[in-house]
Amino acid sequence: MKRNLVVATLVVFAFSSILLLSSCAKKQVITEEKEMEAPAPEVAKVEEEKPAVPAAKEEKMEEAKIERLKELEEAKKREAAIDEEKAWMERRAAKFEAEAIYFDFDKSFIKLEYRPVLQEKAAFLKDYPDMRVRIEGNCDERGTNEYNLALGERRGNSAKNFFISLGIAADRIETISYGEERPRALGHNEVSWSQNRRDDFVLVR
Repeated sequence: MKRNLVVATLVVFAFSSILLLSSCAKKQVITEEKEMEAPAPEVAKVEEEKPAVPAAKEEKMEEAKIERLKELEEAKKREAAIDEEKAWMERRAAKFEAEAIYFDFDKSFIKLEYRPVLQEKAAFLKDYPDMRVRIEGNCDERGTNEYNLALGERRGNSAKNFFISLGIAADRIETISYGEERPRALGHNEVSWSQNRRDDFVLVR
């Protein structure tokens, strides 16, 4: 009887111990889970504290952006102006070289009707002082080669002297005579010959 009482007491004690240990373990697991779920206080604090950009600094950044846009716009305007000036110069240069002056038969003086043409060419040379001009004297087919080369030279020098009288430096002007070697018109009549008695003008850049 006494033995049975001891055994019963041990069984009750063992059962109670098991329940107690189980309860502690469960509490420990729940506590660990809660600790894992809860964010670390330091991290949460960092996330909450986002540095704000000061209003004055933001205003300065906006002003700098506007200033940069203005600079880009001014650069585009300057580039457009340069392109326009270049195109204008090219048109004037093309006209300069396209317009010849013409002479009477066996003559080398500048006719009155061509003086405005030379004045316009001189104005171009003044506007672009880095440009030089080559004056090419030409003749029609009549006369000997030697005579026509000399006549072409006189015609070139007439235009050169006219430029010099308008203020163009002599070292910016060169002349060459082709005589009858470069006819513009190939006919053997006065209409063709009148086109071949001329000075051509070539820009040297």
